[in-house]
Amino acid sequence: MNAVLRVIMLRIGQALATAAVLASLCFAFVHALPGDLALRVAAARVGDERVTPETADRIRREEGLDRPLIVQYGQWMGNLAQGDLGRSLLSGKPVTEELAYHARFTLQLGLIGWLLSYLIALPLGILAGFRPGGMIDRATDALAVTLASLPSFLVGIGLITLFALTLRWLPPAGFRTGAHMVLPAFTLALSLVAFSIPVIRNAVVEVRSAFFMTYARVKGLTTAAAFRHHGVRNAAIPVVTYAALQFAFVIDGFVVIETLFNCPGLGELLVKALIARDVPIIMGAGLIVGFAFAVVSLMADLVRLWLDPRGLAEARA
Repeated sequence: MNAVLRVIMLRIGQALATAAVLASLCFAFVHALPGDLALRVAAARVGDERVTPETADRIRREEGLDRPLIVQYGQWMGNLAQGDLGRSLLSGKPVTEELAYHARFTLQLGLIGWLLSYLIALPLGILAGFRPGGMIDRATDALAVTLASLPSFLVGIGLITLFALTLRWLPPAGFRTGAHMVLPAFTLALSLVAFSIPVIRNAVVEVRSAFFMTYARVKGLTTAAAFRHHGVRNAAIPVVTYAALQFAFVIDGFVVIETLFNCPGLGELLVKALIARDVPIIMGAGLIVGFAFAVVSLMADLVRLWLDPRGLAEARA
């Protein structure tokens, strides 16, 4: 238990440090961009054709953008220590409220797409691993290479063309009903399947060739029974690690799919914030993404320790 607690505390510390570093980098990069930040915020609020120097000066004073950058950063860090992420420069709403609203769409759609990808990849990867070099192995390898070579936006356009415009079975974009979730979820799933199938296949091949599997078959177990009783947990360890990395990618890299399907998630929010130079939103998003990465990593560590308790001895060392 002490070893598990040590892993949890270590990951929490890493989460806080990673989140703070990412938010700080977002602050530095946004302010390093050319152009007047207050002017960009003013243009996003009132429109490019109605913005005036007076409007930009008023926003600069109201939002404290005329203060030195070190003072602005110090105030943000002080507010962060009190659990306050500030207010959006564009909408005026609390950053936590904006992030919470948009994050639920990203998490919902991302979780469905991630689970769907493993419903497809697990049986294909296991079948390919049981017959390396066979017909299924070659077919899944060709499928993985094809999907990996296609950008996610191209996969999404293909699905929209077929199922929304040609067959008219599903809506092409939006996020009002469950039907709107099908195409973006499948787009995400197919993008993830391309890389998870080889990982699952290689894990199965490696475990099946291990000595303990040979010993189990010598004792009289069939290949399937030996794998079910002795191989699944060992093969699951690298798959769990990779699955956690993929889910973290879903949280961080959903901008293209959300934009393509007009999903009001974190990706859409970040695009608008970057265009408008909404620094509090960008820093808050960086903070959340960094923390989410560490949380997913912690969950993967705990699952690995459950699958392979030998890792507890290494954690105690």
